[in-house]
Amino acid sequence: MRLPRSAAGWTIAVFGGMALLSGVLGLLWPAALLGLLGLAVPPTRASGDHTGAFLVASSMAAFNMGVYYLLAAVSEWRAFFRFTVVFRLVTVTVFTLVVVADIAPVGFLGVAGWEGVGALATAVGLRLDARRDLADPPDTGRPSTLVTGAGR
Repeated sequence: MRLPRSAAGWTIAVFGGMALLSGVLGLLWPAALLGLLGLAVPPTRASGDHTGAFLVASSMAAFNMGVYYLLAAVSEWRAFFRFTVVFRLVTVTVFTLVVVADIAPVGFLGVAGWEGVGALATAVGLRLDARRDLADPPDTGRPSTLVTGAGR
């Protein structure tokens, strides 16, 4: 597998790896994931409690999202990197609001924090990469117009 070639790519790869691992954790050891989120893990579930089904669905989504992020990281898909910054900040807002509204436990603030730090890291990485690209443009393998005299 190729490695990311930029700072922003590395931030996306780290998040992708963490999402993939949390998806695997939720699929293989759901009680551990619920505990990490501060959700109760009762010994038995009441009739009509679909927590398990919801956990499987969200864990599979996290697994898939992790794969998408890893693929975007190795392909250096910068538009995707920028897109994630915005929507990870939306996630911070939503997760914080559900805690404030007493819909979710305080443990969700950890997820909001992780998303916020990740969005900030990717934004900083994109900025560093843009500065690097301006200072040292990538070699396209084509001679410059200064060398070839093209455009005269």
